[in-house]
Amino acid sequence: MALLLSVFLACAGVALGHHPPVYGHHRPSYGHQPAYKHSYCDPTATPTCAANSTLTYCLEDPEYPEYEIKGAISGDHLFAKKYADIADQSADDLVDMVTKAQEEAFDYSYYTGASAGASPYDATHWAGPEGYICPSDVAYARPRRAQNVEGKWRVIVNDVHYYTQTARLETCLFPEAACRALAPCYKSHCTQKYVYHRLLSFDPCDAYKGLFIDIYKLPSACSCHVPA
Repeated sequence: MALLLSVFLACAGVALGHHPPVYGHHRPSYGHQPAYKHSYCDPTATPTCAANSTLTYCLEDPEYPEYEIKGAISGDHLFAKKYADIADQSADDLVDMVTKAQEEAFDYSYYTGASAGASPYDATHWAGPEGYICPSDVAYARPRRAQNVEGKWRVIVNDVHYYTQTARLETCLFPEAACRALAPCYKSHCTQKYVYHRLLSFDPCDAYKGLFIDIYKLPSACSCHVPA
């Protein structure tokens, strides 16, 4: 009987004295695994787009993470409730009694911030064409990266798909210079004003935060100040 069993097992291909293979779970091998470098991301560090600037925002950003922003938008079910913008902004809407064409035509190339002549009362101090009393650069811009009120740099959702966030930025051309059209005896000077903006943002140092509203201090006006 034992002989018959041995013959049967041999015919079935089972070698006596050997254990059957184990078909349990094995971790698959995918070859060489790349070694990823985990570098520390400092949100307070100045990004490349602002490396040679004193501004706290960038209108252009060569390192803009567009792919990551698109992914964050697709994965955010509340995006439609967070997002809002008025894309077509101009002086026609935001400046009383001044049109878009007028504002764009303001020319301050003659302005020096003080008298250009031997006398402080020289006409070059207050002469000139139409414009603001404190010369400024006005831009209806869409910042792509900016420093928030806590000093941390964030990426702004802008020009991704068809989503934009527009802000009116007015920056003094000659900060602390004398106001034009005022006599030097007033000792006036141009001063920069700011306004807080709430913008839909992305943290490049922590993508898991997704999209969120952050607060930024951006230039809003250049005003003439007359000291007491």
